[in-house]
Order: sequence, then structure tokens, then C-alpha cells
Amino acid sequence: MNTVKVKTEQKPILTMHGISKAFPGVQALRRVDLNVLPGEIHGLVGKNGAGKTTLMAVVMGLQEPNEGTIEIGDHTYRSMNPQEAMLAGIAFVPQHVAMMDSLTVAENILAGELPKNKFGFIDWKSVEREAKERLDKLNLHLDVTKRVEGLSVAEKTMLAIAKALFGDAKLIILDEPTASLSRADINRLFNFVKSLKEKGASFVYISHHLEEVFEICDRVTVMRDGRIIGTEYVADIDIPKLIVMMVGEDVEDYSRKSTCTDEIVFVLDHLTRRGYYEEINLDLRKGEILGITGLQGCGAEQLGKGLFGLEYRGVGEVKIKGKEFTAKLPIDSFNEGLAYLPQDRYRFGLIGVRPVRENVTYPILNRLIQMINLINRSEEKQIVENFINELEIITPNQEQAVRLLSGGNQQKVVFAKLATTKPAVLILHEPTQGVDVRAKMDIFRIIDELASQGVAAIIISTEIRELMGICDRIIVMNNGRITDEFLKGAKNTTPENILDAIEGGKNNHE
Repeated sequence: MNTVKVKTEQKPILTMHGISKAFPGVQALRRVDLNVLPGEIHGLVGKNGAGKTTLMAVVMGLQEPNEGTIEIGDHTYRSMNPQEAMLAGIAFVPQHVAMMDSLTVAENILAGELPKNKFGFIDWKSVEREAKERLDKLNLHLDVTKRVEGLSVAEKTMLAIAKALFGDAKLIILDEPTASLSRADINRLFNFVKSLKEKGASFVYISHHLEEVFEICDRVTVMRDGRIIGTEYVADIDIPKLIVMMVGEDVEDYSRKSTCTDEIVFVLDHLTRRGYYEEINLDLRKGEILGITGLQGCGAEQLGKGLFGLEYRGVGEVKIKGKEFTAKLPIDSFNEGLAYLPQDRYRFGLIGVRPVRENVTYPILNRLIQMINLINRSEEKQIVENFINELEIITPNQEQAVRLLSGGNQQKVVFAKLATTKPAVLILHEPTQGVDVRAKMDIFRIIDELASQGVAAIIISTEIRELMGICDRIIVMNNGRITDEFLKGAKNTTPENILDAIEGGKNNHE
């Protein structure tokens, strides 16, 4: 836990007084007061729809408040436009960083100000030298000649932060920066942000991962229903109290009654893909929920993708309900009874610009074709309406573009899409990633309901406590092999023992 306290006598770098913002039929912000101090990493948390995005849009000049003022340094604003926000030193680094990927690191850093020689041509040696000197001052060591498309997600995020500082940014807003990062990359990013904090940079850190807030932030502000519930030093609060502030009640860890039977529906026999996983032997029962966890690169992610047909599966035998599983492509996997929820729902799980209706039914369009090769729209709409009601998807209508839904509701749309295929086996990769606490409970309820209907589920996740609450069994993978197994309710099934197993420890599991 971060125990450093910033000095409260410092003049805030940002102060928001009584900020309110209303949209037709929605009061998004209600007299919000917020301040961020120099050299502070300030966490901003809350459920989806709490008002975080709207508040930051006001800071960035993307939304005009109905009332209130914004103070940055010695200047006071009733409202700002994006250019004024940039000139005031406000920068935003989104979850999915957009840069000029086909250009080099150096070209991205010096875009618009590339030095030229006396003949008017770009002086590439000076470009690379100056870019390296700028990065070195921030202790960020990247190959400036490398194309940005070849950088890791963490490196792109750090480059975006550095570029903002080169543009004289005084306050950088980080929106879910670790959503797609491994633990090693998270550590690297956090060390970089902390080093910049020591140099006087300030950050607003938005995240659904509460553990990370305690790891990196000095203070944390909680929003709920467009209001500020409170601001606390992370040294003076814990996760249970933070959750109570976020949701207005005490949300306990999810717990369920097992629904698995003795019938084996999914078998992996000596499944091997050299370099990723070896000798995977696994039986899964009808209605069982199995958790798979491990360090980044343990092989669990590749196993899930390989089984669904996104990657080469390797050699070995796979059976579903006693029949050989021969699918090599995702569409074949759907047809043979296996569905997969990807970690990155934006890239692989959804078509953001298309409506809810199309996202839910596109895997089963062939089943909705009538005799004259037309889709039975009434049947399609009824299927979608049933899932909207059953999964409590919050959307104005079926034609709403999925990208306009909250993260939790987007995840529910993916579940609806998978459920339409009526799978025997469902593989879920980090199903609660990027959603708030209440949405997590809804997702657990959905998984539980599918299991009660006989679906055998595999959850690949690094959230140990979540796995303990929802799973009948948890297996640990290390270096491509299954190394440990923990049964629900067993004496040895503790977060400490599972974490020790993940890190390669030798637990006594008797």
C-alpha cells in the first residue's frame, strides 16, 4: 500500500468548484468539487455511470458545464475548449492509445518540429539525437528509431505520457492504463509514473482495479450518481470501505452453490503446443465452473485461444460430450459446442459501431434464415429482447450502437452473443476486466445461471478472490503445465496458497 501523504498546504494545480452538467433526461454531474495537488497521483473511482468520464470531459474542454468554475494555476474558467485545456497544461492518455503507428518513436515525439539542415531537408540524425535526449531526461529508454507499431502497449502508454510532458502538460489524466497489460508491464508503467511524480508531474488515475489505486495513488476520490462521495488518503482507507463508498452498500465476495454433476462433458488428453503448453490433461463436468490462473505467459491465454480456433491448438485429443472436437476455426467451434469470451472485447468480442441486435445474433444468423434466404426479423428481435431482459442489459433499444453502452453492459452483450450458440463449454478470459463492482456481481450471476443450465465453464483470470467465489475448482499453470489444483471449500484453498502456487511455491495441499 502507498503510504506517502502529499502536503495539503500546497496550492492545487486543479480545482473544480460546484461543477454540474445535465444532458436531456440525465443529471450527469451534481455540484462536484475536486482538487489535484502538484506532484500527486490522484485516483478517481466509481461505478460505470458514476460521472467520471463526464467530469474529465469537462476538464479537457470536451463538455461545457451548466454551472461551476475550473481553476488551473492562476486562471479561472467558466468553461474551456480543448485548445484552452491543452494550453493550460491538461493532457489525456486513453486506455487505447492512438499514435502515428507507422512512424518512428522519434518522429512521434518531434512531429511538427522536425529539425532541418541548411538545405531545408530533415536532419534525421538531429531528430534521433533530440528525441533520445528528451526521453533520457525522463529516464524512459526506448529505441527512437523503432516504429511505434512495434512497441508494447505499456511502451505506447509511457510514450504518450512523455509526449504530453514535452508539450508542457502539468496534469495528465490516465484512463484505465493497465487494462491490457501484464503484471510486469504494469510494474514498469507504475515505476515510470512514480518517477515523473517525483519530478513534479501530477496525474488523475482512473481505474476499476482498486488494488492498483492503493498501489500507486496518494489520494482517491469516489464518485457515485454524479456526486463526490469523498476524498481519502489511500493510507487511511481500505478496499472494503472504498467499495462501500462506491456502491452505497457493503458488497460481499460472490459465493455460489455448486451445480456440477458427475457427467464429464469436456476432455483434454495430452494437449500440447510446443512453447506454450504441454501435456494438458483435464476433465470438465456438466455445470462445473473451473478457474485457470497463473503468471503472464503461463500458457492459459494461448490454451483458451487455441481451443476456440484463434490460434493453432497443437496436438492431443479434445472431446466434447464424448465426440472428437475437430474445429479449427471459431465458427466451427461454435457449431461443435464451444464458445469463447475474449479478454479484449473491443477487438474480438464486439462490433462497436453496430447495434446490440446484430452483435447478439450474428453467430446464429444461419439459424434465422427463412426459406427465401431472408432473416426472420421478428424471431431475431424476440431472441435479443429475451437476452436484454434476462441479463438486464441497460440500453435504450436493440438498435443502440454497442460502443455507446457502459463497459459492464458491453460485456453482457458478449455473454448474450455466446449464449445464443447454446454452448456445452464456455471459455471466459478475464470476464470482469474493466467493469465496476456491481457489474461484476451481475456477470457472476450470469455465469452461475449458465452453469445451472448445464454449461461447463472455464474462467481464465488473475483475480484470485473472484475465482475463489465463483469456481468449483481452480488450477494453476506454470510454464505451460498444470502444477496445482485447489478445490472450493478445501482448507488449503486460500488466496495466499494460490498466489504462492502461481509464483512457483511448493505448497502442502494435503
